[in-house]
Amino acid sequence: MAERPTTSWRHGIAEEAEELAAGTLDPECACMAGLFPEELLMATDEVLDAFEGELPGLGEANDEGVFAVVERVVLALNAVDEAHDGAAFETDEREELCDYIDQSLTEHGVDVVALAARHGLGRYQLTDKWRKW
Repeated sequence: MAERPTTSWRHGIAEEAEELAAGTLDPECACMAGLFPEELLMATDEVLDAFEGELPGLGEANDEGVFAVVERVVLALNAVDEAHDGAAFETDEREELCDYIDQSLTEHGVDVVALAARHGLGRYQLTDKWRKW
């Protein structure tokens, strides 16, 4: 099953906290908690909860139905990003979120490569139409 990006972000925060507590990480080098405040993680998880709720049966949906789900998750993530002054998701996080969307669709029976090709897109362009992050 696709792992939510927020899971790895939380793991990174916990790992960094352990290193700080052990004295093996210089506090000036600690950045995870600042990059991923709990409010951001919770808001992102709420969006991903809604997205995951729409996945069952999506493999039988027509292209428009799949794109509607992708549009909703991307627009909701745009709102999370905007609520954090457009700085919630940096390059690595954007890639993780796009991979998560792709993997989740694939796991629920959507042939992402074929879907993208039918619409003149590359596999990793499914979110581009709506994505601002």
